[in-house]
Amino acid sequence: MNNAETGTSVQRPVVGVGVAIFRQGLAGLEVLLIRRGKPPHEGEWSIPGGKQEWGETVQEAAKREVMEETGLTIANLKLIDVVDAVIRAQHGVVSRHLTLVDFRADWAGGDARAGDDASDARWVPVAEAPSYITWTETTRIIQAGAAMEQTS
Repeated sequence: MNNAETGTSVQRPVVGVGVAIFRQGLAGLEVLLIRRGKPPHEGEWSIPGGKQEWGETVQEAAKREVMEETGLTIANLKLIDVVDAVIRAQHGVVSRHLTLVDFRADWAGGDARAGDDASDARWVPVAEAPSYITWTETTRIIQAGAAMEQTS
């Protein structure tokens, strides 16, 4: 992004959203996981999400990303946490900075399918989710969202 007044480049974090979507399955509480179909993190399992677009609220971004990546509609969107992902290159220089706004939601309708940036989508028992996930923050978000469900 260029600063028109000074002509300098201004670096800012990219805002993204993530949604831990829950439903009651035969084996208990399940969470929807998607497998990333494109870089970065292609092939890794995560919760649905993506970048916030200009002029859209984070709640609107969350609902849009879920629909694009999974075909699902959601209800009861609640904030879990805000997480910073700061990636550093050699010598500690920041190469990427994401601010991730993570929500929990209930499945409201639709059949889970991989769409947009996802190559797979599946419901997984919450207890099994950590075996799919490589980033510990995502596991923490799923567990926190599941705990919110049990107390609400």
